[in-house]
Amino acid sequence: MEEHSRTTQGSQILFAFLHGFVLLCMSMSIPLESATLPPRASGGTFGNETDRAALLDLKKRITQDPLHVMNSWNDSIHFCSWVGVTCNNSTKRVLILMLNSKNLVGFLPPSIGNLSHLTGINLVNNSFSGEIPQEMGRLQSLRSLNLSYNSFGGKIPTNISHCTLLSMLDLQHNEITGSIPDQLSSLMSLNHLWLTINNLTGTIPNWIGNFSSLKSLFLGQNNFQGSIPNELGRLTGLEWLGLDSNNLSGMVPSSIYNISSMYVFSVFDNQLHGELPPNIGIHLPNLQEFYGGANKFTGTIPTSLSNSSRLRMLDLRQNGLIGTLPAATLGRLQRLVRISFSYNRLESGKTGNLNFLSFLANCTSLRLLALNNNHFEGELPRSIGNLSTQLKYLFFREKFDTWKHP
Repeated sequence: MEEHSRTTQGSQILFAFLHGFVLLCMSMSIPLESATLPPRASGGTFGNETDRAALLDLKKRITQDPLHVMNSWNDSIHFCSWVGVTCNNSTKRVLILMLNSKNLVGFLPPSIGNLSHLTGINLVNNSFSGEIPQEMGRLQSLRSLNLSYNSFGGKIPTNISHCTLLSMLDLQHNEITGSIPDQLSSLMSLNHLWLTINNLTGTIPNWIGNFSSLKSLFLGQNNFQGSIPNELGRLTGLEWLGLDSNNLSGMVPSSIYNISSMYVFSVFDNQLHGELPPNIGIHLPNLQEFYGGANKFTGTIPTSLSNSSRLRMLDLRQNGLIGTLPAATLGRLQRLVRISFSYNRLESGKTGNLNFLSFLANCTSLRLLALNNNHFEGELPRSIGNLSTQLKYLFFREKFDTWKHP
């Protein structure tokens, strides 16, 4: 589970910082040249006083600033030249507030809603706490809101529903409680919805299936219950789906296995059951990472996985899978880095030996192979020496006991 978390969180952190870079570059509907910084102020005129007052109010709420970021927020220079502030050159209205990774401690004041021209906020990787102000809903030009990796608490503000241009909502890795408010169903422009690692409860809303532009949905490591909505199968452009480490039950809707654009699929550590579709690899040809471990899946391992030629991570440990390991199928997946089928009910088959392992020699990038705690029989063949030179972890213990890593 730890390795799974490192893998998925590593992908998410990379995406979050890429998002920060995009914020720097994106012009939204404003020409790039108009987003350049204005010259230093030569007198007492500071452009729009509403924006300036809102920024100074935010400064007052910063209780710790070890990097002295706020030192530049003073009257000696125009507020559009303050660290982390980007303005429109002609209107001198604040467009982007980017204070990510500044080690800031503090709160967001309601006056943040007075920065009415904001298109992007990035406060990722600080120590902001308290509730996210309802006044965020006044930022109706907002396209991107990233408050991830902080300590925000309370509930998701319902008024964010007024920010109908939002394409990115990233609140992951905070201490947010409550359910996902139904008011957010109005955010039809969302491309990315990230709420991973909070204390959210309730069920996954079926109206998320109406977000036709959604590319990534991360709701993992919360306390969601109930089943996975069938409506998520309507997200035909979805590429990343993370529902891991919740209390979800029932079966994965068959329509989700048909989202051909999917390349990361994670339902790890839930209470899901049912069989994997025999044609899963045909319908998910772009799949790169598949995390289905720590559930109650049964049936056999689909041989159609060989059609998912980009597959790198395959984790189906701690389930009730039966039959033989389709090693010949897996051997065609030459990009595989991790294979984990620990704690299932797999068998050696009619041969009663482990010679099938020779097929895995074709997986030249393989670093982890975990087949322990199944019903395999026989001695390890000499061909095991042909496995990838990259192999660092090999687990093959046969005794059943309490499940543990890997």
